[in-house]
Amino acid sequence: MSTVTNRPQGNNLINDSLKRDDLHPEHYLTFLLRDEYFGISISSVKEIIEYDNVTSIPLMPDFVKGVLNLRGEVVPVIDLSIRFNKPATEVQKRTCIIIMEIPYDDQIVTLGAVVDSVCEVMEISDKSIESAPTFGAKIRAQFILGVAHIDEHFVILLRGDRVLSIDEMASIIDKVLE
Repeated sequence: MSTVTNRPQGNNLINDSLKRDDLHPEHYLTFLLRDEYFGISISSVKEIIEYDNVTSIPLMPDFVKGVLNLRGEVVPVIDLSIRFNKPATEVQKRTCIIIMEIPYDDQIVTLGAVVDSVCEVMEISDKSIESAPTFGAKIRAQFILGVAHIDEHFVILLRGDRVLSIDEMASIIDKVLE
């Protein structure tokens, strides 16, 4: 014996849509930079390391702090604060480097980004993300995925693959490899 239930199809579509959002929220690593909260998808984050042993390289753009040796791999390190037209990050006890993997020209490029401190990994659903502001932003709109309002503060969600433009990344990589 089977039971047939008549359900309106319109409600199923709405419920299925809500379930998908709840089942697949994006995870973001949140961090502080000059008292502002930022987030980046953990799909771009390889690891987080303590700020140490960054070797400066002459004639690099100001936002390039230098390079570090990550288990035999030479990794360029950028200062996100300078990249966003703010003063350089002051290295303190909680300063760390977020190691990111960014796709570029059919390969994955590894970069380090200096931040004041790392906060936590948060689940943020698409419906909680508002589009980037069109004016008043202190950083270029192309870097911003959106803004989420969480626990009485805003988290600026960054596009990991756009924090550096493709041309700038290629230029930095070429200089490091020379």
